[in-house]
Amino acid sequence: MPLKLLLSGGILLLLTAVRSEELEVLVAAGSQAVLPCKRSSLSSDSSAIIWSKDNHGTVWRKQRSGLQYWGSSWAQKGTQRVHCPHFQFEKGDFSLQIDGVTEEDGGLYTCKADVGRWVTQSLVRLRVITVSVSPPALLWGNDVLLSCSVTPRPDVASFNWKLNDGPLDPQIRTSSDGASVSLKASLRLSGNWTCEVTSGGREGRASAALTVRGILQPSKEDVRFYAAVGSVGSLPCIFSPGLKPSGSLWEKLKPGSLFQPAVDRLPASFSSSSSPAQLPWDKSARVDPVGLEDGGRYRCSASVEGQRLARNMKLVVAKIVQTKEKGSVTLSCHLSDTSEVTEYDWLQVTFDPNGTESARSVLKGKTVRMSQESEQNQWTCRFYGKEGILGNITHRAQLMAGLTGHSSSSGQSQNMAALVGLGLLLLVLLLVLAQMYKNHRRRKQIFQYPALETIVHSISNEREQKERSRVKT
Repeated sequence: MPLKLLLSGGILLLLTAVRSEELEVLVAAGSQAVLPCKRSSLSSDSSAIIWSKDNHGTVWRKQRSGLQYWGSSWAQKGTQRVHCPHFQFEKGDFSLQIDGVTEEDGGLYTCKADVGRWVTQSLVRLRVITVSVSPPALLWGNDVLLSCSVTPRPDVASFNWKLNDGPLDPQIRTSSDGASVSLKASLRLSGNWTCEVTSGGREGRASAALTVRGILQPSKEDVRFYAAVGSVGSLPCIFSPGLKPSGSLWEKLKPGSLFQPAVDRLPASFSSSSSPAQLPWDKSARVDPVGLEDGGRYRCSASVEGQRLARNMKLVVAKIVQTKEKGSVTLSCHLSDTSEVTEYDWLQVTFDPNGTESARSVLKGKTVRMSQESEQNQWTCRFYGKEGILGNITHRAQLMAGLTGHSSSSGQSQNMAALVGLGLLLLVLLLVLAQMYKNHRRRKQIFQYPALETIVHSISNEREQKERSRVKT
C-alpha cells in the first residue's frame, strides 16, 4: 500500500510539474514591451493562461473555452493595451504584449500556463527606462540636465550615454552612477541623446531629443566665408525658427585679442537692412561689392528672451594678382586668410568660334605662368580645404580689355560734346557782338546832321502858326 501511494505521488508530480523562473525586461517608456512566457513542448489552443501583476491582480487571462478577460486598468481610450497572440500558442509561446508602456507599468509579472496536466509559471520583472530633459525649452548657453531613470530601480545597474549614436565627449560631466548628465547647452550638443542601461544580464535603451535654440548659422564660432573682390559677400546670421531677436547689431572687429576685440568701422558697401522677404529670425548681412580691405572678423548679435546671443565669423577676400614679364604673364591667387586652404588648382576655359565653352585643368599650385596669348582665355583659381572646395575666383582678360575700351570711348564722346558746346557758345557771342555793332552804327547815322534837323523843325512850327492865324481871321 505505501508503495502504491509513492508511485501515485511520483506519477502525479510528473504529470503536474510547475516550473518557475524569473527574467528581466528593460524597455523605453512609450514603446511596446514583450514579457516572455514559453515552454519547450508544443501546446494546444485550449490552454488556460493567466497573467497577473504583483499587488494589481489579473492583467489578462484566457480560459480553456477561449473566453478572454482584461484587467480594468489596462484599457486606454476604449482600446486594450495588453495582448497575447493566439497564433503563437501552438508553439508554446504565451508572451504578453504591452503597448505604450508607462513608468507605472514597471514591476513583477507572473505568467501561469495550464496546458493539460503541465503547468508553466514564469516571473518577469519589467523595468521602464525614461530619459528626461530639464528645462525642456533650451536656449543657447543655458544649463541643462539629462536624467535616465529606471522604474523599478535595480540594485545594480550600469549606464552609458550616446549622442546621435556616437560616443560622448569625455569632457561632458556625468553623475557618479552615470544616470544623469549636466552640460552647458550649445548647438553641437543638439540631437538624439540615448541612455543604455544594463541590469540582470539584460540591456535596454531609451532616447530623448535635445533641441537647443539660438543662432543656427553660422553653427559655430569663427566660420570662414569666402568672396572674390568685386563680388557679393554674404554673412549669414540666422536664428532658430520661431525666435524673435531684437536689437540686432553687426560689428567689424579689429585684429587682435579674441576675447575682447576692439570694434572697427563697417565697410561703406555693408548692408544689414532686412528685406520684406526675410523672415523675422533672419538677420543676415552682405557686402556688395567686396573690397580687398573688407576682409576680417565680423560679429552678429541680438537679444532673445532677455539674453544676448552673438556669433563671430570671418570674411576671407580672394584676389588674382597679375604680373607681366617679357612675353609671359603670371597669375597668383591671393587670399586674406589661408589658414583653412590646403590646395590650389587652375582651370582654363576656352571658347571656339561657335561660342562653345570647354574647360581643362592646367596645374596645381598657387601661381600659374602663361603666354600673353593664353592670358586672353578665362582662368579660374579654385582653393580647397580638408572637406572640399572652399571657393574660386576668375580672371577674365578679355572682359577687362573690353571694359577699358568702353571707358576710352566714353571719354572721347564726352570730349566731343564739350567741344561742340564751346563752339555754340562762341557763335552766340559773335551774334550778340554783331547785333550790338549794328545798333551802334544806326545811332551814329541818325545824329550825323543835328543842325539840319533843327532847321526842318523850325520851318514846320512857323507853318502851323500861319494856318492858325488864317483861321481866326
